Amino acid sequence: MYNYHTHSRFSDGSAEPVDYVYEALLQGFTSLGFSEHSVLPFDNTFALKLEDELLYCNTINELKKQYDGRLHLLLALEADFIPGISEPFSSSKARLSLDYIIGSVHLVKNAKGELWFIDGPRRETYDKGLDQFFSGDIRKGVTAYWHQINQMLEEEVFEIIGHLDKIKMHNQERWFREDEPWYSDLVNETLDLISEKQVIVEVNTRGIYKGRCPHLFPGEHILRRLSELNIPVMLSSDAHQPEELSMYFKEAGMILQQCGLKSLTVFGENGWQQKAIEDVVQLI
Repeated sequence: MYNYHTHSRFSDGSAEPVDYVYEALLQGFTSLGFSEHSVLPFDNTFALKLEDELLYCNTINELKKQYDGRLHLLLALEADFIPGISEPFSSSKARLSLDYIIGSVHLVKNAKGELWFIDGPRRETYDKGLDQFFSGDIRKGVTAYWHQINQMLEEEVFEIIGHLDKIKMHNQERWFREDEPWYSDLVNETLDLISEKQVIVEVNTRGIYKGRCPHLFPGEHILRRLSELNIPVMLSSDAHQPEELSMYFKEAGMILQQCGLKSLTVFGENGWQQKAIEDVVQLI
């Protein structure tokens, strides 16, 4: 098994990196990628701190050496894209000698430069931000989210796009429906761009096992379109605790197959490659 989206105590995870390594070995993993939230130039409760950045990299690189031959470890970042604020992904990758970058949007920038935080455990934060930064206009806020994703795809170079439709998590069918034409149009525009840029789409199980969303990120309608467009996908748990490393993987693998997807992207000796879903995830 594999997981390439993992957060330790260096950002908003709960344990030391070595604890995830122990758990990965217990679960029979062959590869594990650490992907702390990238440093941001303002106070927050979830991102890697600037003063810890090199320690994080050195810690993972030491674990790579220590467990070489037993577990293939990878050093990465989940890089937040905030136009005009976040560091260019290519600069981060070169400066820190990263194996890959997951590009994600957690903070949606409005026309005034204010940031709407769409993630976290509290639905009230989502609602308050929508009201404060987009005057309660869900269509305007959601459009800004997808356009920011598109801007990231146009301006940055990265391997994986994280939890693509996370804007839906705290919506919970209250403000908009995913089958509305305006929403589908936004999604399809982004999927066409993902196909053009040849970016891997992460299939993220965290919303389900945390009880925050009844569907994967992205949901089944998008998964079917990924299959039609032949866009590669990767299965990740977005683990913040060691025991979360493979949560909901079996169920997710079955959903992917039902949506027409046959393979998952994994990091091998020669870089990214495709393996049959049943070769990565135990489905029985």
